[in-house]
Amino acid sequence: MCAGSAQCLHHAPGGFRLDSARRSRALAPDTDVSEQLLAAAEGCPAEAIVIMLADSGEAVFPPEE
Repeated sequence: MCAGSAQCLHHAPGGFRLDSARRSRALAPDTDVSEQLLAAAEGCPAEAIVIMLADSGEAVFPPEE
Protein backbone atom coordinates (compact mmCIF):
# COMPACT_ATOMS: atom_id res chain seq x y z
CA MET A 1 0.00 0.00 0.00
CA CYS A 2 2.98 2.33 0.41
CA ALA A 3 2.95 5.17 -2.11
CA GLY A 4 6.58 6.16 -1.45
CA SER A 5 5.86 9.64 -0.10
CA ALA A 6 8.54 9.18 2.61
CA GLN A 7 6.41 10.97 5.20
CA CYS A 8 7.25 8.15 7.63
CA LEU A 9 10.94 9.01 7.28
CA HIS A 10 10.14 12.61 8.17
CA HIS A 11 8.22 11.64 11.32
CA ALA A 12 10.29 8.62 12.42
CA PRO A 13 13.65 8.66 10.59
CA GLY A 14 15.02 5.77 12.64
CA GLY A 15 11.96 3.61 12.15
CA PHE A 16 11.73 3.24 8.37
CA ARG A 17 13.79 3.03 5.20
CA LEU A 18 12.87 3.19 1.53
CA ASP A 19 13.72 0.16 -0.58
CA SER A 20 14.88 0.29 -4.20
CA ALA A 21 11.24 0.60 -5.37
CA ARG A 22 10.76 3.59 -2.99
CA ARG A 23 8.46 1.57 -0.75
CA SER A 24 8.82 2.09 2.96
CA ARG A 25 9.92 -0.78 5.18
CA ALA A 26 9.93 -0.83 8.97
CA LEU A 27 13.42 -1.27 10.36
CA ALA A 28 12.17 -3.09 13.47
CA PRO A 29 8.58 -4.28 12.90
CA ASP A 30 8.30 -5.80 16.39
CA THR A 31 9.23 -2.76 18.43
CA ASP A 32 7.51 -0.69 21.08
CA VAL A 33 5.37 2.14 19.77
CA SER A 34 6.90 5.56 20.20
CA GLU A 35 5.36 8.97 19.63
CA GLN A 36 7.42 9.16 16.43
CA LEU A 37 6.05 5.87 15.08
CA LEU A 38 2.50 6.89 15.92
CA ALA A 39 3.05 10.25 14.16
CA ALA A 40 4.39 8.38 11.12
CA ALA A 41 1.27 6.19 11.00
CA GLU A 42 -1.05 9.15 11.42
CA GLY A 43 0.82 11.13 8.75
CA CYS A 44 0.96 8.39 6.13
CA PRO A 45 -1.09 9.64 3.14
CA ALA A 46 -1.71 6.05 1.96
CA GLU A 47 -2.68 4.86 5.45
CA ALA A 48 -0.20 2.04 4.90
CA ILE A 49 1.15 1.88 8.47
CA VAL A 50 -0.75 -0.32 10.89
CA ILE A 51 0.23 -0.50 14.55
CA MET A 52 -1.05 -3.42 16.64
CA LEU A 53 -0.40 -4.68 20.16
CA ALA A 54 1.77 -7.78 19.91
CA ASP A 55 0.14 -9.71 22.73
CA SER A 56 -3.51 -9.17 21.78
CA GLY A 57 -3.45 -8.10 18.13
CA GLU A 58 -5.59 -5.11 19.09
CA ALA A 59 -5.30 -2.20 16.65
CA VAL A 60 -3.61 0.93 18.00
CA PHE A 61 -3.67 2.71 14.65
CA PRO A 62 -5.85 3.03 12.78
CA PRO A 63 -8.29 2.70 15.66
CA GLU A 64 -11.00 0.12 15.24
CA GLU A 65 -14.41 1.60 14.59
